[in-house]
Amino acid sequence: MEFALIAAVILALFSLHFIAKILKAGKLSNLPPGSLGWPLIGETLVFLRSGEDGEPQRFIRERMDKYDSGVFKTSLLGEPMMVFCGPAGNKFLFGNENKLVSVWWLSSVRKLFRSCLVTATGDEAKRMRRMLLTFLNPDALKRHKIYYATKAANAIREELRVMPMERRVALEEKTASATQDLLSHLLVTADASGRFLTEMEIIDNILLLLFAGHDTTASAITLLIKYLGELPEVYAKVLRESKEPGELLQWKDIQKMRYSWHVASEVMRLSPPASGAFREALVDFSYAGYNIPKGWKLYWGTGSTQRDPAFFRNPDNFDASRFEGAGPAPFSYVPFGGGPRMCLGQEFARLQILVFMHNIVKRFTWDLLNPDEKIEHSPMLAPLEGLPIRLHPH
Repeated sequence: MEFALIAAVILALFSLHFIAKILKAGKLSNLPPGSLGWPLIGETLVFLRSGEDGEPQRFIRERMDKYDSGVFKTSLLGEPMMVFCGPAGNKFLFGNENKLVSVWWLSSVRKLFRSCLVTATGDEAKRMRRMLLTFLNPDALKRHKIYYATKAANAIREELRVMPMERRVALEEKTASATQDLLSHLLVTADASGRFLTEMEIIDNILLLLFAGHDTTASAITLLIKYLGELPEVYAKVLRESKEPGELLQWKDIQKMRYSWHVASEVMRLSPPASGAFREALVDFSYAGYNIPKGWKLYWGTGSTQRDPAFFRNPDNFDASRFEGAGPAPFSYVPFGGGPRMCLGQEFARLQILVFMHNIVKRFTWDLLNPDEKIEHSPMLAPLEGLPIRLHPH
């Protein structure tokens, strides 16, 4: 009885908080067109359902068509929200990071990753990004390999907790190298002001990389296998571009795999592993003739451009040639985001995907055991049954 009463009070307080937000939003003038949906849930269920159906772009595209606007308002995850659309919307949000807007995550995500690049803002985010990029840039990737795995966040953090201490001792005793991997690099590298990351910041950033480096790339590779299994003519061209079996793949060979990367890029256009990201308005500002109030949450999504016929002819067709020459229009193809928060692991993901493609096409062809398998987004795009295939060695 007591528990039920407490639960009712909490629910009532939450409801009042949400209703106050909506009433406040309703009093604001010259907001973008749109609907805040139902009390409490807003349009969250419709948003999530489009992801569960494997069509995360549907929610955005339907409202872009309905409101004929480059920005519309909605309510998602208990927050009044503006969705920025098209290349212009992407460019605006990417270009105004830490000026007009800043990254925003649900409290559950902030608790999971704590003090790392994905949750940091302003100068702190810039500092962490610079330190991580010195290890994840193309030149560094020629020299280093990182082993990624994913477990429950707290369990991983406990496993990681002792590693910085042990590695610091090993570095002092010269039994480990300062350049052998990311952990050593973060322990010995200071920023421009001479400040080092704390051990907890190092742990949180490694945890972030374990998640971001595994799940997103795994999603892209899984969907790549699906498309190659469906498109034998594309598979054949990728096979012709790869080296002979038994030959070791060199860095220079990776740079020559242009068609293979165009194929991977087209896969990520049609089936982006992540559908978008959130921001928060730091100040009141205007966009496309509308008022965007301070504190409102903002969202950009790949679905507003990557299947738009205005930027991609026959957008639902697979066509790797879209990426030849100058490629897509700026800010229309954004699977890695853009601006100061563009995915810092983009080059590493490219390396992983191309190495995987080379090794699998040189050894196998395959059949999809369930060609009509449903694809869902929860939270990464993935086949519902794990994409079972039958391999056939060459």
